[in-house]
Amino acid sequence: MRDFKGKTAFITGGAGGLGRAFAKALIAEGANVALADIDERALVRAAEELDAPPDRLLGLTCDASDRSALERAAAEAIRAFGRVHLVFNNAGVGGRSAGLEELTAADWEWVVRVNLISVAHGVAIFLAHLRAHGEGGHFVNVASMAGMLGQAQMGPYSATKAAVVALSETLFQELKGTNVGVSVLCPGFARTGIADERPNPLVPEAPPVSKAGAERAAQLRLAVETGLDPEEVAARTLSGVRDGDLYIFTHPEMRPWLDKRLERLRAAYDKADRFVP
Repeated sequence: MRDFKGKTAFITGGAGGLGRAFAKALIAEGANVALADIDERALVRAAEELDAPPDRLLGLTCDASDRSALERAAAEAIRAFGRVHLVFNNAGVGGRSAGLEELTAADWEWVVRVNLISVAHGVAIFLAHLRAHGEGGHFVNVASMAGMLGQAQMGPYSATKAAVVALSETLFQELKGTNVGVSVLCPGFARTGIADERPNPLVPEAPPVSKAGAERAAQLRLAVETGLDPEEVAARTLSGVRDGDLYIFTHPEMRPWLDKRLERLRAAYDKADRFVP
């Protein structure tokens, strides 16, 4: 998809961070935008800050991890704009910084629901619509470099972002030969609210934080506070969508980390080639 003018984008987690930056960039390109977010007050603030014509911006209060709620929001966006062309599955949470042995079932369930299940819902709900209207479309599934590399004290986050990469690769295979595309965005640290401490809605009180978890959380907050401007991430993302890129990276300085992983993978295959049972 080369031209966004007159197209409609649906963005989950749209009231802040990358979601709002995507919206700002798309509005500047002449697109209509439906912002879906669980935080109604943040949606109101985002609408005020974006200052778009009321017929081109729609705010929808929605928990993206709840399929029925997301289906209702999708239907409302389609009623308002007629067609949706771009789907940004962007809703996400960082979860609690803790070692794997410290994590509870609730820690896993919350992050899996928001970071992974909401992406699966977004794809399932919009795919038939994008295929049916015949005007082409594109999914942007927001993962992370943590999904490529894994991060200590961030098990659920890293695992779900890796799953989003795999889901996007699967979707890429299933979309071959169609006019619907998919990109998986894997940013490094950006100045979003991902490191903010949010209460897990599945538990009444957060478990105590270990020293290692607290240190890691502090490191992450600093990295996010000094990270890339979300508007730069949005610009790189729209460029990737235009070019039909499957993988979108935003932090070239992190390439050596990825190269080390690739070296380990190649070494493992070399060992498999040499193995004699």
